[in-house]
Amino acid sequence: MLLSLLAPLAVAMGSPWWEQYEVRDTYLCSDRGRLVVERNDAQASVLTGRFRTTLFRENSELPGLRYANDMLRLVIRGDVLSVEQESQKVECLRTDSA
Repeated sequence: MLLSLLAPLAVAMGSPWWEQYEVRDTYLCSDRGRLVVERNDAQASVLTGRFRTTLFRENSELPGLRYANDMLRLVIRGDVLSVEQESQKVECLRTDSA
């Protein structure tokens, strides 16, 4: 059930303008599909199809940028995005920046 959000990216939604995301990247998650991550220093949104969830920046001394909510954690290290949910983890590669 990991990441039912990793479905084919049918519609490239966007976040509300007032959230002011500075970075928008698309990631390919092997055979699980693509997702878009929009982020700034305080928060990030994960977009796939019609699904959207917001995560907030975690302060951590571990490597990478970390964003999380009650269900999901994102870790961004260069071109690699790790999506973690409970005990499951999927790694995705950045394909482009929008």
